[in-house]
Amino acid sequence: MPGGTRHYDFGKELVRRDYKVTIFASSFHYSRHKELKLNKDEKWKVENIDGVNFVWVKTFPYQKNNWKRVINMLSFASQVYWVGKTIVKEKNKIEKPDIIIGSSVHLLTVLSAYFLARHFKAKFVMEVRDLWPQSLIDIGRLKKNNLIAIILKALEKFLFQKSKAIIILSPLVRDYLASLGIKQKNIYLIPNGVEVSKYKITEIIKEGGGFRVVYTGSVGVVNDLDQALQAIKIIQEKEFGGIKFVFIGSGVEKERLIKKSEELGILKSVEFLDPVSKKRMPDILAQADLCLLVENKILYGSSNKLKDYMAAAKPIVFSTFAKHNILNDANCGLSVSPNNPQALAEAIIKSYQMDSKERNKMGENGRIYVEKHYNIPVLVNELEKALNSI
Repeated sequence: MPGGTRHYDFGKELVRRDYKVTIFASSFHYSRHKELKLNKDEKWKVENIDGVNFVWVKTFPYQKNNWKRVINMLSFASQVYWVGKTIVKEKNKIEKPDIIIGSSVHLLTVLSAYFLARHFKAKFVMEVRDLWPQSLIDIGRLKKNNLIAIILKALEKFLFQKSKAIIILSPLVRDYLASLGIKQKNIYLIPNGVEVSKYKITEIIKEGGGFRVVYTGSVGVVNDLDQALQAIKIIQEKEFGGIKFVFIGSGVEKERLIKKSEELGILKSVEFLDPVSKKRMPDILAQADLCLLVENKILYGSSNKLKDYMAAAKPIVFSTFAKHNILNDANCGLSVSPNNPQALAEAIIKSYQMDSKERNKMGENGRIYVEKHYNIPVLVNELEKALNSI
């Protein structure tokens, strides 16, 4: 399916190492906004995929980021707890767990994991994929002194303190945890990765002409695609008509961005496509000449799409707030200052005018780097260390 596959990828590798893995997930897809797994009368079901048990639970549907999405989160948290308690009692379903990992984004899921761990006397581990409410505060969607922010901060600290180990996806989170007085010895950095073996680097004839710049992923508030549209406007005005942009994904900002593209008069240079499954991603990225990534303020997570771009051996232009990022370490693209459409446009034009051998070399550098540091088996080695430490 479109979206992150972190736990599925890790789960498959753990199963290969003789672990028994169960993932609790909502049957309502968060970006497609539709029910995918359960019939009308089903509350939950178990499905085994590549040796990993998925427990699909029914949650409240929503279409926008409004109160219905909050109800969706609450319904998932409550369902996970009650189904989790019930399912272990049923024969031939799920065995009693030794370790339960509660993975944010939202903290209610982690809270359910904590209560289930108490119920089963299992070890509780917290995984921080994004910092709520801090990320919302950083992008201006929530005031620091808002009652909801205060409550979430208190819940977050409680869960950190109760965790036997804390898994983080970005080194930036270490400083945040230190500010809360959380002991550093129980923190393990395990970023998002990619199954490099799925990306076969072969000569592919592109569909259509032109120099293709591709963005894949969420079209939301944390992905600052407004500056990308402004950069496309600048590139178009400079009469680089051979540069074409493709945005692949969905999210709450998509319709607004399509309308803005029309207002800017750049629809002849940019195309918005629906999200694609992870299985199709290697073929999609093979059609790209350059890949694009933009950030809205500081993100505390670890980008999936960046590792996909690198595994596909494609050069990257990255607009980021980070003082240090892996593009510079890997020498696989160009980093530019954030909120600067002019700089972003110039980096894209520079890549376009670059000798193809130089661009290919950047792509190869990224592939080598991600295979060494972010391949799924490499990251699961670190996950095993974390689990064995508790």
